[in-house]
Amino acid sequence: MNYNHPGTPSKSTQSTASSSNIFGSPSTPRRNKKKVVYSDRYIPTRNGRDLQTAFSLANSDFGSFHTSSSIGSTASNLDDGRPGTNNTNNVNSNQISNDPDLVREHEANQTFDSVLKTELFGDNMSLPYTGRRNNISILRPSTPPPNPTRRSNNSSGSRRHSFSEDEYLDDNEDDDDYESLRADLLHTPSRTPKRNINLFTYQSPSKSRPSSSSLNVQNELYSLSPVRADSQSLLLSPPKKTRNIPKIPYRVLDAPDLADDFYLNLVDWGSQDVMAVGLGSSVYLWSGASGTVNHLCDLGTNDSICSVSWIGSGTHLAIGTNSGLVEIWDATTCKCTRTMTGHSLRASSLAWNKHILTSGSRDKTILHRDVREAAHYTKRLDAHTQEVCGLKWNLEEDKLASGGNDNKLIVWEGLSNKPLYEFSEHKAAVKAIAWSPHQRGILASGGGTADRRIKVWNTSSGQKIHDVDTGSQVCNLAWSKNSNEFVSTHGYSKHQIIIWKYNTMQQVASLTGHTYRVLYLSMSPDGQTIVTGAGDETLRFWNVFDKTKLEQNTSSALLDAFTQLR
Repeated sequence: MNYNHPGTPSKSTQSTASSSNIFGSPSTPRRNKKKVVYSDRYIPTRNGRDLQTAFSLANSDFGSFHTSSSIGSTASNLDDGRPGTNNTNNVNSNQISNDPDLVREHEANQTFDSVLKTELFGDNMSLPYTGRRNNISILRPSTPPPNPTRRSNNSSGSRRHSFSEDEYLDDNEDDDDYESLRADLLHTPSRTPKRNINLFTYQSPSKSRPSSSSLNVQNELYSLSPVRADSQSLLLSPPKKTRNIPKIPYRVLDAPDLADDFYLNLVDWGSQDVMAVGLGSSVYLWSGASGTVNHLCDLGTNDSICSVSWIGSGTHLAIGTNSGLVEIWDATTCKCTRTMTGHSLRASSLAWNKHILTSGSRDKTILHRDVREAAHYTKRLDAHTQEVCGLKWNLEEDKLASGGNDNKLIVWEGLSNKPLYEFSEHKAAVKAIAWSPHQRGILASGGGTADRRIKVWNTSSGQKIHDVDTGSQVCNLAWSKNSNEFVSTHGYSKHQIIIWKYNTMQQVASLTGHTYRVLYLSMSPDGQTIVTGAGDETLRFWNVFDKTKLEQNTSSALLDAFTQLR
């Protein structure tokens, strides 16, 4: 391409001019009449789209808890759960994702940011977006390139006199990169430019017929909503369905003299829907069917209740006392059928495995008792060096887990004298123990105030699977019978009940209400309700789990059968 000085005509122009002088006087070339575009010369012309702002906003990552957009103070740092603040509380991303309230706040901020971007940039922004050219920080200015080739719009029959990057093509291949970048920023396909709209430029209206799309009643032109159609669909779309867990207990019972002692186990809900509670020196039975309370026994002023545990059939209750005795009571006749010795100090934990009753004591020992035999105990285990405060049998695999004040979690194979595994990773007493009813060999354990962690172990391989910092003392654990979730109760300093999803180890719900450490936890026979007890001398009942699919299918089948009756 040859470039000439504006005042120097080319050879073809000179020849044309010389020939015109022969046949007549020279005349200026005639220009076609064009559609006039009016613009205020004193106000700079600019685009309605701010590409630099679009580039900054488009690079926001909405799919992560680690980053957030900043539009004023609305899209704020979510690290501490409050909008418009910095990370002053040092809350990490795991704590954010584990806190249901912070998760809901994060989702609300996401929705607001999406609506705001849609309202600002309209069809040019499709959210969420992750830019491919994050390393480009300087945008090409919207000045016309040298020697531009002006585009024509044949459909409207008009030409524009204001220059912008949308109306020119450059032979330089850098324009391809720039146009591709601009297409990425505006989320429009490359090589399909849109007509630029200048804020301070106007032109005479076209006399062409309105398009059929503008006559559509669904067009945004006729919408009475203050927001765009995309924003309306986003705001009106149904939110992600979450399980509604009541945050308030449906029943609260007074429990006077319920001990505020971390090492005791004073609440157990049996398979016959009867709950046993040790209050001081007495044991009371509460019926879930009728709601009545019966007094089972009283040990007198010289002794007190330290642990209670129902046999699998729910007909007999084992009671551990402060003196070290273990008694078995018939719940039907309210009579003591047997008293067994063996411990020199209080029996603070009990667990049944069919006809085997296992007891743990402050004297650091574990005793296996076969209630069919006359001997008070058949096996003695001495692996712990301090009080044994947690005992749980895995009936399917015939494994026993024991936790003690020596910070140890020990797994035993049946009635063996030698431990199968001995875990010493907890930094405080291990009272909270629970076996998974859904996967073989999965065991969860929780540590006390100095530890505050829930750890999940594979007792088949001896490997640790999960390790979560709960932020407070872990007092109890119980696995759901109906879903792959478990419950933990906590002491200092939050006094809360947390439902965890096992696969992700994320919180499903957090329940509060107790004013003291939630030391006691038990689950109803149907697996839908949990009862918690605390030093505030109350028992609180919570509906936290749904029915099993088998129960739901059975009830629906019965309902269908009754509807067919005439």
